[in-house]
Amino acid sequence: MRSYRSVFLMFCASIFLTGCMVGPDFHSPKAPDTTRYTQKSLPSKTASTPGIAQGGRTQYFVNGQDIPAEWWTLFHSPVLNGLVQRGLDNSPNLAAAEAALCVSKEAFNAQVGTSLYPQVSLQADAQRNHVSSASISGTNSSSLFNLYNVNFPVTYTLDVFGGLRRQIEALRDQVTYQQFQLEAAWLTLTSNIVTTTITIASLQEQIQATQELVKIQTDQLRIVKGQFALGGVSQANVLSQQAQLAQTEASLPPLQQRLAQSAHALATLVGSVPSDLVTPILDLDKIHLPTRLPVTVPSLLVRQRPDIRASEALLAAASAQIGVATANLYPQFNLSGSYGWTSISTGNFFSPAHNVWDFGAALMQPVFNGGALQAQKREAIASYQEAAAQYRQTVLQAFQNVADALRAVQHDAETLRAERNAEMASRRAMLLTSEQFKLGGVNYVALLTANQQYRLALINRIQAQATRYNDTTALFQALGGGWWNQNMTQQSGPMCCIKVVAK
Repeated sequence: MRSYRSVFLMFCASIFLTGCMVGPDFHSPKAPDTTRYTQKSLPSKTASTPGIAQGGRTQYFVNGQDIPAEWWTLFHSPVLNGLVQRGLDNSPNLAAAEAALCVSKEAFNAQVGTSLYPQVSLQADAQRNHVSSASISGTNSSSLFNLYNVNFPVTYTLDVFGGLRRQIEALRDQVTYQQFQLEAAWLTLTSNIVTTTITIASLQEQIQATQELVKIQTDQLRIVKGQFALGGVSQANVLSQQAQLAQTEASLPPLQQRLAQSAHALATLVGSVPSDLVTPILDLDKIHLPTRLPVTVPSLLVRQRPDIRASEALLAAASAQIGVATANLYPQFNLSGSYGWTSISTGNFFSPAHNVWDFGAALMQPVFNGGALQAQKREAIASYQEAAAQYRQTVLQAFQNVADALRAVQHDAETLRAERNAEMASRRAMLLTSEQFKLGGVNYVALLTANQQYRLALINRIQAQATRYNDTTALFQALGGGWWNQNMTQQSGPMCCIKVVAK
């Protein structure tokens, strides 16, 4: 009974001695003390552009409005929704981020298992021994016997100064970091799919308008050549028209190349090789422009941006490492013991007469190490200062992203309205010139010139409309993308991140 009482007392002492943790306790940094993102206040709404079904609608800045997790559905495009879902299901980047999260979780579980709990093993062995007594008694007698051993070694480290718990804390922060890296990968993937799809739709319409412009300029060149043959115009007019046509034709291959590259990029985003993806055909006018734009309270942005939360997790891990380095300066206490049986026969092996046990404690105090431990503590402090500076930079960059996106949305609406006005003015001029041509008031060259101006204005309007969609997407991304509203069941356990693929 005395031995069991000693074990109990040592266990109670271990609980008492693991009560303190050296090193700083981490607290989340305060958000920047500001109430707005831009130097000047935002207007309550953007300009509207009449005549464009969806892309020209007024957008309202709504302070404090929440962001849905599936924010891309606000564009009301089944094609776009399908592409985003395909990317979420098949993206290697997302799969890699999920696997990295699993790695960090299991590293944390392993550290908890080895640090907070006693390590118990089973050791068993059987030996056949032959011993000569000549070296002991000078006789030539010998003995032959079996030896059986079964014991349970136990080791336990007393975390008196909290170094092990600080290490667990750092690994838990690494799990948090990987979790927000996964959220960031999710947000980046969805945003890139949306912007790439809208870019493809814009390039398709620009190519169509450019091809029509090439056709108009080709007809115009044919007429100018005819006029030159009749002596109506000089050769300079012909050369000028040829140069204009060549410039327009030269603008077509870059547009086609950009379309091909965007299609290839979209294939990669959704987890396909370029040859397997059919380039979607989208009409910009059928993509709804979200009209109520959320403007997150600045003090909440630091809790909603995945990159800020990931940077904060690294800062917390660096803080915990200061505690680890500090604890290494103090004594380390270890308990060890063993309980088992030893016998030369298997009969009555587990009888009290064959019982063996031992218990012990050890202390290790660093005495001299050439200043290595102090240097490691200073290194940990410097690493924390580095992480703190990187965190502040991440916060500043996030506020810049939001400010840029808000102003872009505002100015995109004004640009689209101006480009739409230019498009409609050139269209009216084209229609008026067409009527004058029918009445003989102008020649055919004037009509073709009016058509050319209209097509150029049309291309500029298409670009402005696509930019407005993409900058709206950039605003959702800059505000964090609504990851906190995801209805996801977080699995746990040793197989939480392993997917079994049937062969």
